[in-house]
Amino acid sequence: MIVTIDGGVASGKSAVGKRVAEKLGLPFIDSGLMYRAVTRLATERGISPHDADAVTTLAESTRMRIEGERVWADGHELTEGIYDTDYADALPIISAIPGVRKSLVEQQRQLGESGVVMAGRDIGTVVFPDADHKFFLIASLDEKVRRRAAQYERRGERVDEEAMRKEVEMRDRVDSERPVAPLRPAADAVIIDTDHLDLDQVVERILETVRQRR
Repeated sequence: MIVTIDGGVASGKSAVGKRVAEKLGLPFIDSGLMYRAVTRLATERGISPHDADAVTTLAESTRMRIEGERVWADGHELTEGIYDTDYADALPIISAIPGVRKSLVEQQRQLGESGVVMAGRDIGTVVFPDADHKFFLIASLDEKVRRRAAQYERRGERVDEEAMRKEVEMRDRVDSERPVAPLRPAADAVIIDTDHLDLDQVVERILETVRQRR
């Protein structure tokens, strides 16, 4: 079984996806970690995010492994610090490079070919267009900022909510407007507005839909 959960920044897709995967007995993959990993590697190696050829070569030569919220690149774990704001500006630029997306989509398909719950921005539209079950989570900007701030606070990081609001708004806009694999729901995706639902309620709504379609 393949279940795709797409949505914008802080829409809740990763937390929901992890819980849904546990309930269904499937592995969970947060595809966004792969783009963050490439961005971190490029930054550490002094590769400009605007050098599409160099970043694409990096993505093509790096083998990723994802386990829940942990990510490895060529056997080296990169989980700690993967959400550092140092990479915030470069992330949407690198994520929009066609060669990078092509390379990582191939790896995502390999990782999920035996069954998976995968969260991202183009999983139901590009990575697994024929998935058994597709969902798209939405939330208001205020709610996204609140959730993202809570994530940072849980990691003990200082929160600048105004800067965070601008980052979330910019990331969603860039992802929605990019020419390659833009952020949008698949035509057959179930859209869930999560603003007034807690984590358990969103998870249960997805599980109920999956049960009905089996």
